[in-house]
Amino acid sequence: MLHVLRLEYTESEEAAEPHVKDHVAFLDRHHADGTFLLSGQTVPSEQGGLIIAAGVDRATAEKIAGADPFVRARVGRYTITTIVPGRAHPDLAGLLAAFRP
Repeated sequence: MLHVLRLEYTESEEAAEPHVKDHVAFLDRHHADGTFLLSGQTVPSEQGGLIIAAGVDRATAEKIAGADPFVRARVGRYTITTIVPGRAHPDLAGLLAAFRP
C-alpha cells in the first residue's frame, strides 16, 4: 500500500518556522529508512506539503504523521489517503510492485 500524506498548515508559515529544522530531520529520518518515497512543499508553499509513504500499514502511517514536529507543535495537520497502486509509468512499476498486496 501507498499512503499520500497531505500536510496543511493550521497556523501561518511564520508560526511553523521555528519547527522547520526538526521537520526536515523528521523527513530525512523517514526517507533514510525507506518509508518516504517522495516529499515536497506545495506551490504556493503556504498550502503545506505532500509525502508519499510506502511499506507501512495505515495505522503506522498515522503514527508517523502524528510524530511530525509540525503536528506536535500544532502548526500543521495531515490528511492521509491510502491507495493500492493500479497503474503506473513503466519506470515506477518495479518500485511499486513491492507495495502491492
